[in-house]
Amino acid sequence: MSANPQPIHQRAAETYEISRSRKWIIAVSVMLGTILEVLDSSIVNVSLPHMQGSFSASVDEIAWVVTSYLVAAGIMIPMTGWIAARFGRKRYFIGSVITFIIASALCGVARTLDQIVAFRVLQGAAGAAMMPLSQAILMETFPPHEQAMSMAIWGMGMMVAPIMGPTIGGWITSTLSWRWNFYINVPIGTLGAFMVSRFVEDPAYLRQARKDAPIDWLGISCLVIGLGLGEIILDRGERADWFASPWIVYCSMTALGALSLLVVQELRTADPVIELRMLRDRNFTLPVSLVILLTFTLYGTAILNPVFLQELLGYDAMKAGLVMAPRGFGTMFAMLLLGTLSRRGFDTRFLVGIGFGLVALAMWEMAGLNLQSDTFRIIWPTVLQGIGTGLVFPGLSAAALSSMPRQRMGYAASLYAVTRNLGAAIGTSYLTTMLIRQQQVRQSYLVEHVSIFSLKGIPPMGSARPGLAQQLAAGQHEGMLMLYHAVQRQAMMLSFNDIYRLLCVMMLMAVPTFLFLQRDLRNAQAGGH
Repeated sequence: MSANPQPIHQRAAETYEISRSRKWIIAVSVMLGTILEVLDSSIVNVSLPHMQGSFSASVDEIAWVVTSYLVAAGIMIPMTGWIAARFGRKRYFIGSVITFIIASALCGVARTLDQIVAFRVLQGAAGAAMMPLSQAILMETFPPHEQAMSMAIWGMGMMVAPIMGPTIGGWITSTLSWRWNFYINVPIGTLGAFMVSRFVEDPAYLRQARKDAPIDWLGISCLVIGLGLGEIILDRGERADWFASPWIVYCSMTALGALSLLVVQELRTADPVIELRMLRDRNFTLPVSLVILLTFTLYGTAILNPVFLQELLGYDAMKAGLVMAPRGFGTMFAMLLLGTLSRRGFDTRFLVGIGFGLVALAMWEMAGLNLQSDTFRIIWPTVLQGIGTGLVFPGLSAAALSSMPRQRMGYAASLYAVTRNLGAAIGTSYLTTMLIRQQQVRQSYLVEHVSIFSLKGIPPMGSARPGLAQQLAAGQHEGMLMLYHAVQRQAMMLSFNDIYRLLCVMMLMAVPTFLFLQRDLRNAQAGGH
């Protein structure tokens, strides 16, 4: 049975009567923990080679430091709404931050690979709650006409953290030690926990919610098995050659079975861990589907672009980071613009269409890059992508969450976060696999159409004088190596072009969807006052 949100918003209108200064203090409070979680997912990546040396681990073994965090977070994110409803949102948020701090300190003092992987599991499980809970808190703290603005400010924080992460992580690792990438979480997290305990309060309906319903153990078990194995498959599948590996096949079958049973269980239980019934509401399902497409592109290119810059153009890590940084500034500018217009009562749905169009244009421009592209030719499409992303993300977040009754806001935020993570995981996994396989296809094609004698200065066999036999043999060997290297680089460049063209088409298909997004009429009414 569908709920009519308007009376609920009217009955709960008094909860919006919060002073302007307190609203922003609450926003800073919840964003501290959230930025910490997002920052930690990127700051550690720079330190992996140093951690590898400390633990005498192989490249494949040290990758579990990242995989373990992602798996734990992927399992816990969809459960955050249910846990918050049973134990209280404020209590859960503070508990998550404190556990995250403890886990971070333990990661810093870890002496073996097994220890740090175990502590990263704890860290990921604790950090998972911060993002959806902070969204839910902001949506209930700010009045309807300021909710898009709050999502824009929240999104700016989410963009700053990944930009700062590699730079800060590299500086800390070089100056101090990789362990300080974890120790830095302790003072920031402590401040965030104190501010949440001081300024954030649970809404009345959440305090009065019935908390004695039977626990859905079957749903929790299916969730852990299905999403846990799914995250491992997506993160490790390429290394294992996908379905050529028996364990990938068995794990995939188990995950699909668990997720299928999860869907059946959650639709029939009275107190589900994941509120899948929300997906029956088109006003929620459409922005959720669109955010999967956007994160697929955003996180996929975030993985591919550094590879392109470092492997093909020879940039070092610092220069590659600086070249990619303007995308974040473009995103922040666009988010501020969207939030300001929304606060003044403008219908910002068309900006979502413009945003998808800008991302499509950016992908088309990237598809035209080559091995001689200069820095400006690379930067300006990334800025376009950043602006487009900034116009889309807050609009989709506000559209999805504002369509839900406030009593289900926590469930909606956690389900929305799951789909965002799903798009990111699929995007990084699929596009890296596509890059490798397209490179093989392109390389085979190029090999068929070039030969060693296409290199200038190396004559064909039989054309040289007998006295030059040794020099010619050496020259031909060197020429073959040069040619092989050139073919590999060109094949990878062409595979990048193929991927960017695919992403361009996907983004173009999403442009007209803004016409089907529901306009929040409360914004228009507020803007007209």
